[in-house]
Amino acid sequence: MGNRWWAVLWLGLLSLRGAATASPDSDASAPKAPIRPWASLARLEVATLAFLPRSSGGEAEGFVQLEPTLVLDGGPEFGLNLGAPVRLRAWGGTGLVRREDWDSLSDWGQVVRGLKLGSNDAPVGVWFGALESYSLLSAHLVRRYSNRSNPDYHPAGGFLTATLGPLYTQAFVSDVLGARLMGAEAALDLEHVLFGQPREPGRYTLAFSAVHDWGKAGGRASSVTLAHLDGTAVAVVRPGFEVHLLAGWGGRPGEGGAWGAVVGAGADALTPTLDLRLRLEVRRQQGGFRQGYFGPDYELARFKAAGPEGVPLAEALFPDGTSAYGEAEVGWDAVRYGGLSKHLKLSLGAEAFSWGRFDVDGRVSMQLFARNLDVALKGLGVGMGQPGARYLGAVEARWRIAAGKLYAMATGGTLLFPEGDGTLRPGAFASVGLGVDDAR
Repeated sequence: MGNRWWAVLWLGLLSLRGAATASPDSDASAPKAPIRPWASLARLEVATLAFLPRSSGGEAEGFVQLEPTLVLDGGPEFGLNLGAPVRLRAWGGTGLVRREDWDSLSDWGQVVRGLKLGSNDAPVGVWFGALESYSLLSAHLVRRYSNRSNPDYHPAGGFLTATLGPLYTQAFVSDVLGARLMGAEAALDLEHVLFGQPREPGRYTLAFSAVHDWGKAGGRASSVTLAHLDGTAVAVVRPGFEVHLLAGWGGRPGEGGAWGAVVGAGADALTPTLDLRLRLEVRRQQGGFRQGYFGPDYELARFKAAGPEGVPLAEALFPDGTSAYGEAEVGWDAVRYGGLSKHLKLSLGAEAFSWGRFDVDGRVSMQLFARNLDVALKGLGVGMGQPGARYLGAVEARWRIAAGKLYAMATGGTLLFPEGDGTLRPGAFASVGLGVDDAR
Protein backbone atom coordinates (compact mmCIF):
# COMPACT_ATOMS: atom_id res chain seq x y z
CA MET A 1 0.00 0.00 0.00
CA GLY A 2 2.90 2.36 0.74
CA ASN A 3 4.32 1.85 -2.75
CA ARG A 4 0.95 2.76 -4.28
CA TRP A 5 0.84 6.04 -2.42
CA TRP A 6 4.42 6.79 -3.47
CA ALA A 7 3.51 6.32 -7.12
CA VAL A 8 0.23 8.25 -6.96
CA LEU A 9 1.76 11.26 -5.23
CA TRP A 10 4.73 11.57 -7.58
CA LEU A 11 2.66 11.07 -10.72
CA GLY A 12 0.48 13.93 -9.57
CA LEU A 13 3.56 16.16 -9.69
CA LEU A 14 4.21 15.78 -13.42
CA SER A 15 7.03 13.26 -13.29
CA LEU A 16 8.30 12.69 -16.82
CA ARG A 17 8.95 8.97 -16.83
CA GLY A 18 9.64 6.71 -19.78
CA ALA A 19 13.15 5.34 -19.33
CA ALA A 20 14.08 2.28 -21.36
CA THR A 21 15.78 -0.43 -19.31
CA ALA A 22 17.32 -3.72 -20.36
CA SER A 23 15.67 -6.95 -19.19
CA PRO A 24 17.74 -8.89 -16.63
CA ASP A 25 17.08 -12.04 -18.71
CA SER A 26 18.36 -10.58 -21.97
CA ASP A 27 21.48 -11.88 -23.72
CA ALA A 28 24.59 -10.42 -22.08
CA SER A 29 26.13 -9.93 -25.52
CA ALA A 30 23.19 -7.83 -26.74
CA PRO A 31 23.81 -4.09 -26.82
CA LYS A 32 22.53 -2.34 -23.72
CA ALA A 33 19.92 0.37 -24.01
CA PRO A 34 21.49 3.80 -23.63
CA ILE A 35 20.98 5.57 -20.34
CA ARG A 36 18.22 8.12 -20.78
CA PRO A 37 19.36 11.68 -20.11
CA TRP A 38 17.49 13.78 -17.62
CA ALA A 39 14.11 15.12 -18.72
CA SER A 40 12.68 18.52 -17.82
CA LEU A 41 9.52 20.57 -18.03
CA ALA A 42 9.31 24.36 -17.84
CA ARG A 43 5.94 26.09 -17.42
CA LEU A 44 4.55 29.58 -16.83
CA GLU A 45 0.95 30.47 -16.04
CA VAL A 46 -0.44 34.01 -15.96
CA ALA A 47 -3.96 34.57 -14.64
CA THR A 48 -6.27 37.02 -12.95
CA LEU A 49 -7.44 35.90 -9.51
CA ALA A 50 -10.23 37.30 -7.38
CA PHE A 51 -11.13 36.48 -3.77
CA LEU A 52 -14.77 37.33 -3.12
CA PRO A 53 -16.51 37.51 0.28
CA ARG A 54 -19.62 35.37 0.80
CA SER A 55 -20.85 37.50 3.70
CA SER A 56 -21.75 41.16 4.06
CA GLY A 57 -19.01 43.55 5.14
CA GLY A 58 -16.20 41.68 3.42
CA GLU A 59 -13.83 43.22 0.89
CA ALA A 60 -13.10 41.75 -2.52
CA GLU A 61 -9.45 41.39 -3.54
CA GLY A 62 -8.01 41.02 -7.02
CA PHE A 63 -4.59 39.82 -8.15
CA VAL A 64 -2.46 39.10 -11.17
CA GLN A 65 -1.07 35.62 -10.49
CA LEU A 66 2.24 34.48 -11.96
CA GLU A 67 3.05 30.80 -11.46
CA PRO A 68 6.38 29.44 -12.78
CA THR A 69 7.12 25.70 -12.61
CA LEU A 70 10.26 23.66 -13.22
CA VAL A 71 10.28 19.84 -13.19
CA LEU A 72 13.44 17.72 -13.37
CA ASP A 73 13.24 13.95 -13.79
CA GLY A 74 16.43 12.08 -13.06
CA GLY A 75 14.92 8.61 -13.39
CA PRO A 76 13.41 6.29 -10.79
CA GLU A 77 15.72 7.48 -7.99
CA PHE A 78 15.33 11.27 -8.25
CA GLY A 79 12.70 13.86 -9.18
CA LEU A 80 12.24 17.54 -8.39
CA ASN A 81 9.27 19.86 -8.92
CA LEU A 82 9.70 23.55 -8.03
CA GLY A 83 7.24 26.42 -8.33
CA ALA A 84 4.80 28.61 -6.45
CA PRO A 85 2.12 31.20 -7.29
CA VAL A 86 3.10 34.87 -6.84
CA ARG A 87 0.02 37.06 -6.42
CA LEU A 88 0.49 40.74 -7.27
CA ARG A 89 -2.35 42.92 -6.01
CA ALA A 90 -4.57 44.57 -8.62
CA TRP A 91 -7.30 45.97 -6.33
CA GLY A 92 -8.52 45.81 -2.73
CA GLY A 93 -6.42 45.35 0.38
CA THR A 94 -2.89 46.65 0.92
CA GLY A 95 0.57 45.62 -0.19
CA LEU A 96 1.90 44.63 -3.60
CA VAL A 97 2.12 40.89 -2.81
CA ARG A 98 -0.58 39.00 -0.88
CA ARG A 99 0.87 38.93 2.64
CA GLU A 100 -0.98 35.78 3.81
CA ASP A 101 0.87 33.68 1.20
CA TRP A 102 4.33 34.35 2.70
CA ASP A 103 3.86 35.49 6.31
CA SER A 104 5.26 32.40 8.05
CA LEU A 105 8.25 30.09 7.67
CA SER A 106 5.92 27.22 6.73
CA ASP A 107 4.63 29.17 3.71
CA TRP A 108 8.06 28.97 2.08
CA GLY A 109 7.60 25.23 1.86
CA GLN A 110 5.20 25.74 -1.05
CA VAL A 111 8.18 26.38 -3.35
CA VAL A 112 8.97 22.64 -3.24
CA ARG A 113 6.03 20.91 -4.89
CA GLY A 114 7.77 17.59 -5.02
CA LEU A 115 11.16 16.11 -4.16
CA LYS A 116 11.67 12.37 -4.60
CA LEU A 117 14.75 10.53 -3.35
CA GLY A 118 14.73 6.78 -3.89
CA SER A 119 12.30 4.50 -5.70
CA ASN A 120 9.56 1.99 -4.91
CA ASP A 121 12.15 -0.81 -4.89
CA ALA A 122 14.65 0.94 -2.61
CA PRO A 123 14.83 -0.08 1.08
CA VAL A 124 14.53 3.62 2.03
CA GLY A 125 12.73 6.40 0.18
CA VAL A 126 11.87 10.04 0.94
CA TRP A 127 9.29 12.35 -0.58
CA PHE A 128 8.53 16.04 0.13
CA GLY A 129 5.80 18.34 -1.18
CA ALA A 130 2.11 19.13 -0.92
CA LEU A 131 -0.02 16.38 0.64
CA GLU A 132 -3.30 15.96 -1.22
CA SER A 133 -5.69 13.18 -0.20
CA TYR A 134 -2.87 11.50 1.76
CA SER A 135 -3.54 8.33 3.79
CA LEU A 136 -1.15 6.69 6.25
CA LEU A 137 -0.98 2.98 5.29
CA SER A 138 -4.05 1.38 6.97
CA ALA A 139 -5.61 4.88 6.95
CA HIS A 140 -7.57 4.50 10.19
CA LEU A 141 -6.00 7.65 11.65
CA VAL A 142 -4.95 9.71 8.61
CA ARG A 143 -7.29 9.30 5.64
CA ARG A 144 -7.63 11.54 2.56
CA TYR A 145 -5.86 14.33 4.45
CA SER A 146 -4.82 17.58 2.74
CA ASN A 147 -2.32 19.97 4.31
CA ARG A 148 -3.46 22.80 1.99
CA SER A 149 -7.20 23.06 2.83
CA ASN A 150 -6.44 26.25 4.81
CA PRO A 151 -6.00 28.81 1.97
CA ASP A 152 -3.58 30.93 4.06
CA TYR A 153 -1.27 28.05 5.04
CA HIS A 154 1.03 26.50 2.41
CA PRO A 155 3.37 23.96 4.03
CA ALA A 156 5.46 21.27 2.42
CA GLY A 157 4.85 17.88 3.98
CA GLY A 158 6.87 14.73 3.60
CA PHE A 159 7.03 11.04 4.26
CA LEU A 160 9.68 8.37 4.58
CA THR A 161 9.26 4.69 3.71
CA ALA A 162 11.60 1.96 4.92
CA THR A 163 11.71 -1.83 4.61
CA LEU A 164 13.79 -4.07 6.85
CA GLY A 165 13.10 -7.79 6.53
CA PRO A 166 9.49 -8.42 7.58
CA LEU A 167 8.96 -4.82 8.80
CA TYR A 168 7.58 -2.05 6.58
CA THR A 169 7.37 1.48 8.03
CA GLN A 170 6.03 4.79 6.83
CA ALA A 171 6.52 8.04 8.79
CA PHE A 172 5.15 11.43 7.77
CA VAL A 173 5.01 15.10 8.73
CA SER A 174 2.44 17.59 7.46
CA ASP A 175 4.86 20.53 7.74
CA VAL A 176 8.63 20.03 7.45
CA LEU A 177 9.25 23.62 8.61
CA GLY A 178 6.84 23.72 11.56
CA ALA A 179 5.74 21.70 14.60
CA ARG A 180 2.49 20.28 13.32
CA LEU A 181 1.01 16.92 12.44
CA MET A 182 3.38 13.95 12.49
CA GLY A 183 3.02 10.22 12.84
CA ALA A 184 4.14 6.78 11.75
CA GLU A 185 2.86 3.29 11.10
CA ALA A 186 4.85 0.05 11.27
CA ALA A 187 3.48 -3.09 9.60
CA LEU A 188 4.88 -6.53 10.42
CA ASP A 189 4.62 -9.38 7.89
CA LEU A 190 3.54 -12.26 10.15
CA GLU A 191 4.09 -14.97 7.52
CA HIS A 192 7.66 -13.78 7.07
CA VAL A 193 8.28 -13.88 10.83
CA LEU A 194 6.80 -17.35 11.34
CA PHE A 195 7.80 -19.20 8.15
CA GLY A 196 10.52 -17.19 6.44
CA GLN A 197 10.48 -15.16 3.25
CA PRO A 198 7.02 -15.69 1.61
CA ARG A 199 6.35 -15.89 -2.13
CA GLU A 200 3.72 -13.16 -1.75
CA PRO A 201 4.83 -10.65 0.91
CA GLY A 202 2.30 -8.69 2.94
CA ARG A 203 -0.53 -11.24 2.92
CA TYR A 204 -0.86 -11.33 6.73
CA THR A 205 0.17 -8.19 8.59
CA LEU A 206 -0.13 -6.64 12.02
CA ALA A 207 0.35 -2.88 12.16
CA PHE A 208 0.55 -0.15 14.80
CA SER A 209 0.18 3.57 14.09
CA ALA A 210 0.34 6.74 16.18
CA VAL A 211 -0.22 10.37 15.18
CA HIS A 212 0.29 13.58 17.17
CA ASP A 213 -0.57 17.18 16.31
CA TRP A 214 1.64 19.72 18.09
CA GLY A 215 -0.66 22.56 17.00
CA LYS A 216 2.16 25.16 16.79
CA ALA A 217 2.20 26.08 13.08
CA GLY A 218 -0.42 27.25 10.62
CA GLY A 219 -2.26 28.93 13.52
CA ARG A 220 -2.20 27.64 17.08
CA ALA A 221 -4.73 25.00 18.07
CA SER A 222 -5.12 22.26 20.67
CA SER A 223 -2.70 19.32 20.49
CA VAL A 224 -4.11 15.81 20.16
CA THR A 225 -2.73 12.25 20.00
CA LEU A 226 -4.34 9.10 18.54
CA ALA A 227 -3.13 5.49 18.18
CA HIS A 228 -4.46 2.45 16.32
CA LEU A 229 -3.75 -1.29 15.99
CA ASP A 230 -4.66 -3.08 12.73
CA GLY A 231 -4.65 -6.60 11.34
CA THR A 232 -5.00 -7.44 7.64
CA ALA A 233 -5.32 -10.78 5.84
CA VAL A 234 -5.41 -11.24 2.07
CA ALA A 235 -8.22 -13.73 1.41
CA VAL A 236 -8.23 -13.93 -2.40
CA VAL A 237 -5.33 -13.53 -4.82
CA ARG A 238 -5.78 -13.72 -8.59
CA PRO A 239 -3.73 -12.19 -11.41
CA GLY A 240 -4.66 -8.52 -11.32
CA PHE A 241 -7.14 -8.97 -8.46
CA GLU A 242 -6.97 -9.13 -4.65
CA VAL A 243 -9.45 -9.18 -1.74
CA HIS A 244 -8.41 -8.51 1.84
CA LEU A 245 -10.11 -8.53 5.24
CA LEU A 246 -9.24 -6.13 8.05
CA ALA A 247 -9.97 -5.38 11.70
CA GLY A 248 -8.64 -2.80 14.13
CA TRP A 249 -8.93 -0.98 17.44
CA GLY A 250 -7.79 2.51 18.42
CA GLY A 251 -7.98 5.16 21.09
CA ARG A 252 -6.75 8.50 22.45
CA PRO A 253 -3.89 7.94 24.93
CA GLY A 254 -4.64 9.66 28.23
CA GLU A 255 -8.36 9.94 27.44
CA GLY A 256 -10.22 7.23 29.33
CA GLY A 257 -13.16 5.71 27.48
CA ALA A 258 -12.15 7.18 24.11
CA TRP A 259 -11.86 4.21 21.76
CA GLY A 260 -13.08 2.82 18.46
CA ALA A 261 -13.20 -0.49 16.60
CA VAL A 262 -13.47 -1.34 12.91
CA VAL A 263 -13.99 -4.38 10.69
CA GLY A 264 -14.15 -4.39 6.91
CA ALA A 265 -13.01 -5.66 3.55
CA GLY A 266 -11.30 -4.25 0.49
CA ALA A 267 -10.68 -5.21 -3.13
CA ASP A 268 -7.98 -4.13 -5.62
CA ALA A 269 -8.14 -4.75 -9.37
CA LEU A 270 -5.48 -3.82 -11.92
CA THR A 271 -5.68 -4.28 -15.69
CA PRO A 272 -3.87 -2.55 -18.57
CA THR A 273 -6.63 0.09 -18.70
CA LEU A 274 -8.12 0.09 -15.18
CA ASP A 275 -6.90 0.61 -11.62
CA LEU A 276 -9.71 0.05 -9.10
CA ARG A 277 -9.62 0.05 -5.30
CA LEU A 278 -12.67 -0.41 -3.10
CA ARG A 279 -13.10 -0.51 0.67
CA LEU A 280 -16.12 -0.97 2.94
CA GLU A 281 -15.94 -0.74 6.73
CA VAL A 282 -18.25 -0.88 9.75
CA ARG A 283 -17.01 1.27 12.63
CA ARG A 284 -17.74 1.83 16.31
CA GLN A 285 -16.89 5.16 18.01
CA GLN A 286 -16.90 5.80 21.76
CA GLY A 287 -15.88 8.68 24.03
CA GLY A 288 -14.97 11.15 21.28
CA PHE A 289 -12.63 8.89 19.26
CA ARG A 290 -13.30 8.30 15.58
CA GLN A 291 -11.48 6.66 12.69
CA GLY A 292 -10.26 9.06 10.01
CA TYR A 293 -9.86 11.82 12.61
CA PHE A 294 -7.17 13.51 10.51
CA GLY A 295 -9.20 13.76 7.30
CA PRO A 296 -9.85 16.14 4.39
CA ASP A 297 -11.46 18.75 6.65
CA TYR A 298 -8.91 18.61 9.47
CA GLU A 299 -6.93 21.79 8.69
CA LEU A 300 -10.18 23.75 9.11
CA ALA A 301 -11.80 21.60 11.81
CA ARG A 302 -8.80 22.06 14.12
CA PHE A 303 -10.02 25.67 14.48
CA LYS A 304 -13.78 25.06 14.22
CA ALA A 305 -15.38 21.67 13.71
CA ALA A 306 -18.51 21.24 11.62
CA GLY A 307 -21.54 21.10 13.92
CA PRO A 308 -23.61 23.34 16.18
CA GLU A 309 -21.02 23.75 18.99
CA GLY A 310 -18.67 26.05 17.07
CA VAL A 311 -15.56 24.74 18.91
CA PRO A 312 -12.28 23.18 17.70
CA LEU A 313 -12.34 19.49 16.77
CA ALA A 314 -10.25 18.54 19.84
CA GLU A 315 -13.02 19.95 22.08
CA ALA A 316 -16.08 18.97 20.05
CA LEU A 317 -18.51 16.39 21.44
CA PHE A 318 -18.62 13.44 19.05
CA PRO A 319 -21.62 11.20 19.87
CA ASP A 320 -21.13 7.52 20.61
CA GLY A 321 -22.43 5.28 17.86
CA THR A 322 -21.64 3.27 14.75
CA SER A 323 -20.98 4.19 11.14
CA ALA A 324 -20.53 2.67 7.70
CA TYR A 325 -17.64 3.91 5.57
CA GLY A 326 -17.06 3.33 1.87
CA GLU A 327 -14.22 4.44 -0.40
CA ALA A 328 -13.55 4.06 -4.12
CA GLU A 329 -10.46 4.96 -6.17
CA VAL A 330 -10.82 4.54 -9.94
CA GLY A 331 -8.36 5.28 -12.73
CA TRP A 332 -9.34 4.41 -16.30
CA ASP A 333 -7.87 5.07 -19.71
CA ALA A 334 -9.20 3.83 -23.05
CA VAL A 335 -5.69 3.26 -24.44
CA ARG A 336 -3.58 2.12 -21.50
CA TYR A 337 -3.68 3.04 -17.84
CA GLY A 338 -0.45 4.58 -16.58
CA GLY A 339 1.54 7.78 -16.45
CA LEU A 340 -0.34 11.06 -16.45
CA SER A 341 -2.75 10.41 -19.32
CA LYS A 342 -6.01 9.09 -17.88
CA HIS A 343 -9.42 9.60 -19.39
CA LEU A 344 -11.02 9.29 -15.95
CA LYS A 345 -9.82 9.56 -12.37
CA LEU A 346 -12.34 9.26 -9.54
CA SER A 347 -11.76 9.35 -5.80
CA LEU A 348 -14.71 9.20 -3.39
CA GLY A 349 -15.06 8.58 0.35
CA ALA A 350 -18.33 8.64 2.31
CA GLU A 351 -19.35 7.85 5.89
CA ALA A 352 -22.88 7.55 7.33
CA PHE A 353 -23.32 7.66 11.13
CA SER A 354 -26.07 5.98 13.12
CA TRP A 355 -27.07 9.28 14.75
CA GLY A 356 -27.90 11.06 11.49
CA ARG A 357 -24.65 12.60 10.24
CA PHE A 358 -23.21 12.08 6.76
CA ASP A 359 -19.74 13.07 5.45
CA VAL A 360 -18.55 12.88 1.85
CA ASP A 361 -15.35 13.90 0.06
CA GLY A 362 -14.77 13.39 -3.64
CA ARG A 363 -12.96 14.51 -6.75
CA VAL A 364 -13.20 13.54 -10.40
CA SER A 365 -11.09 14.55 -13.41
CA MET A 366 -11.68 13.79 -17.09
CA GLN A 367 -9.79 14.18 -20.36
CA LEU A 368 -11.95 14.96 -23.38
CA PHE A 369 -11.61 15.82 -27.08
CA ALA A 370 -8.40 13.90 -27.83
CA ARG A 371 -7.03 14.85 -24.39
CA ASN A 372 -7.03 18.56 -25.24
CA LEU A 373 -9.57 19.40 -22.54
CA ASP A 374 -9.03 18.57 -18.85
CA VAL A 375 -11.92 19.11 -16.44
CA ALA A 376 -11.69 18.50 -12.69
CA LEU A 377 -14.29 18.85 -9.96
CA LYS A 378 -13.98 18.33 -6.22
CA GLY A 379 -16.39 18.68 -3.33
CA LEU A 380 -16.54 18.25 0.45
CA GLY A 381 -19.55 17.94 2.71
CA VAL A 382 -19.02 17.49 6.47
CA GLY A 383 -21.74 17.13 9.11
CA MET A 384 -24.55 16.88 6.59
CA GLY A 385 -27.91 16.14 8.18
CA GLN A 386 -26.95 18.12 11.31
CA PRO A 387 -26.90 21.86 12.18
CA GLY A 388 -23.65 23.59 11.23
CA ALA A 389 -22.86 21.39 8.21
CA ARG A 390 -19.89 22.48 6.08
CA TYR A 391 -19.71 22.49 2.27
CA LEU A 392 -16.81 23.31 -0.06
CA GLY A 393 -16.38 22.83 -3.80
CA ALA A 394 -14.23 23.81 -6.78
CA VAL A 395 -14.02 23.27 -10.54
CA GLU A 396 -11.08 23.65 -12.96
CA ALA A 397 -10.79 23.42 -16.75
CA ARG A 398 -7.76 23.52 -19.08
CA TRP A 399 -8.00 23.64 -22.88
CA ARG A 400 -4.82 23.06 -24.90
CA ILE A 401 -4.38 25.05 -28.11
CA ALA A 402 -1.51 25.90 -30.50
CA ALA A 403 -0.25 22.32 -30.89
CA GLY A 404 -0.52 21.71 -27.16
CA LYS A 405 2.16 24.19 -26.06
CA LEU A 406 -0.35 26.86 -25.02
CA TYR A 407 -3.45 26.35 -22.92
CA ALA A 408 -6.30 28.41 -21.50
CA MET A 409 -7.52 27.76 -17.98
CA ALA A 410 -10.35 28.74 -15.67
CA THR A 411 -11.09 27.78 -12.09
CA GLY A 412 -13.44 28.78 -9.30
CA GLY A 413 -14.88 27.58 -6.02
CA THR A 414 -15.52 28.26 -2.34
CA LEU A 415 -13.08 28.71 0.55
CA LEU A 416 -13.00 29.10 4.33
CA PHE A 417 -10.37 31.42 5.84
CA PRO A 418 -9.45 30.78 9.53
CA GLU A 419 -9.47 33.99 11.58
CA GLY A 420 -7.47 34.83 14.72
CA ASP A 421 -10.50 34.30 16.98
CA GLY A 422 -11.05 30.73 15.78
CA THR A 423 -13.89 31.51 13.38
CA LEU A 424 -13.94 30.60 9.68
CA ARG A 425 -14.64 33.42 7.22
CA PRO A 426 -16.48 32.21 4.11
CA GLY A 427 -15.20 33.28 0.71
CA ALA A 428 -15.02 32.33 -2.95
CA PHE A 429 -12.39 32.53 -5.66
CA ALA A 430 -12.39 32.78 -9.46
CA SER A 431 -9.49 32.79 -11.91
CA VAL A 432 -8.93 32.83 -15.69
CA GLY A 433 -5.64 32.86 -17.55
CA LEU A 434 -3.16 31.33 -19.98
CA GLY A 435 -0.27 28.94 -19.61
CA VAL A 436 2.61 27.72 -21.74
CA ASP A 437 4.96 24.78 -21.18
CA ASP A 438 7.86 23.04 -22.87
CA ALA A 439 9.14 19.52 -22.18
CA ARG A 440 12.63 18.33 -23.10
